[in-house]
Amino acid sequence: MLTTLSIKNYALIDNLKVDFNSGFSIITGETGAGKSILLGGLSLILGKRADLSSLKDASKKCIIEAVFNVADYKLEALYKAEDFDYEPLTIIRREILPSGKSRAFVNDSPVNLSSLQLLGERLLDIHSQHQTLQLTDDGFQFQIIDALAKNETPLYNYKTELKVYKKLQKELNELLNFQAEAIKEHDYNAFLLKELVEANLVEGELPELEEEFETLNNIEGIKEKLSEAYQLLSDEQLGAIPTLTNLKNTFQKLTGLSSKYQDLFNRVNSSLIELDDVFSEVNTLQDSLDADPNRLEQVDTKLKKLYDLMQKHVAEDVSELIKIKETLEEKVAVTENLDDTIAKKQQAIKAQENVLNTLAKTINKNRSLAIPELKKQLETILADLGMANAQFNIAVKLQDAFLPNGKDDLVFLFSANKGGNFNELKKAASGGELSRIMLAIKSILSKYIQLPTIMFDEIDTGVSGEISNKMGDIMLQMSKTMQVFSITHLPQIAAKGHSHYKVYKQDVDNVTQTNLVKLNHDERVVEIAQMLGGSDMSSSALAHAKELLN
Repeated sequence: MLTTLSIKNYALIDNLKVDFNSGFSIITGETGAGKSILLGGLSLILGKRADLSSLKDASKKCIIEAVFNVADYKLEALYKAEDFDYEPLTIIRREILPSGKSRAFVNDSPVNLSSLQLLGERLLDIHSQHQTLQLTDDGFQFQIIDALAKNETPLYNYKTELKVYKKLQKELNELLNFQAEAIKEHDYNAFLLKELVEANLVEGELPELEEEFETLNNIEGIKEKLSEAYQLLSDEQLGAIPTLTNLKNTFQKLTGLSSKYQDLFNRVNSSLIELDDVFSEVNTLQDSLDADPNRLEQVDTKLKKLYDLMQKHVAEDVSELIKIKETLEEKVAVTENLDDTIAKKQQAIKAQENVLNTLAKTINKNRSLAIPELKKQLETILADLGMANAQFNIAVKLQDAFLPNGKDDLVFLFSANKGGNFNELKKAASGGELSRIMLAIKSILSKYIQLPTIMFDEIDTGVSGEISNKMGDIMLQMSKTMQVFSITHLPQIAAKGHSHYKVYKQDVDNVTQTNLVKLNHDERVVEIAQMLGGSDMSSSALAHAKELLN
């Protein structure tokens, strides 16, 4: 409930602070006294966008602060979801700076307007002529029926499962779109992969093939050079080995004459051993070299294939080609396995549809059972409000599509006159009738769900006498379980309030200001007497006012 409201520098309000009580509170005042200003300030608390023109003094900031007792509202989950600091006494503050910027705070923590609007909807309901149009909205009409049908749990479960269903549908659509694109690329990717597979790629094979190609391609020249080396090493006249053998024998003879020739002998002998090894390897290489045109052609073909693939795929070496092959294998495999994946997703969607259909049938059944009671209560209350012939034709019917709140098509028709045709509310009811229907609905809802504080803004417009008295009784009855405000011009309603506040204007230093003050009993008598007879109060008006209050 709203416990305190403080407004500074807003429209015609300089500095206002007022405390409110539980129960039924009345707000009265002459036309133009500033009731709309009060509602405008409260709307900012509920998250309405701010307007710089609202500042009374454009050089100062505007501050509107409201304190709500939320202990009984079960809002902990909302506070947690929106990252608010939960306090049973919650303070909401809006500031409009001279620069035009606006700030909002919940328990001194800054919040954005969308989050503030979510909280505001749970704290305060300002009912105006504009809000009466809500009656014609399917969503609001379902809310009324579901309150009586006690559909809170099945609706919560349905909405939870609907999110899963929509997620599965989104995933299926993504798979189908991916498959459509993948099919276009599949044949090309498969062709590229076939080329790479047929190339029998081996890590590090390129330099080996290049070396083998150079050998096979130049084998005659290599053999010629090896033969030349053989002659240089072994020729009896000039060969290196015979020459070095003679040199070894010479130093061997010298070692017998002096030990200083031993080192030279050892060095020549080592060189001869090494040269013999070289000669042996040259022999082996000569024996192993044979022209092999077939192998040369194979290596040449493989190299050209690798070079072509590297150029085609912009690869530096065979290892990059192998990585590309692996990527293509994954793409081709995914495309080829998509049918199974899609089939499984479709099965999951079908199972989810069965879950939703079961919940939707429960919701529909509960609604169907609750509609006769709703119809009965509405027609009974409206009869008391002077609409004795008001009738409703309300029905729900299951249809195919999954809607946000079930699968029901809703018929919510109204007839104000006996024998009249049923039609949609917006076509069948006048503005005054819509206001009375809304009051009846709010009254019924208050019995079944925890409503926020409600402020009726002249819901009694266009009615008088006994009807206004009945409307006052309804609001008074509602105030037993919730905080109710009524902005009214009717004394019959004003007299029923537990508390009475007056909006008035006064001139201070040649500046008009709007104020709100709580009236005591004697002041209430005067205010109601003026509502009955105007500013020139008669003794009968005063007596009538006292009678109404008593």
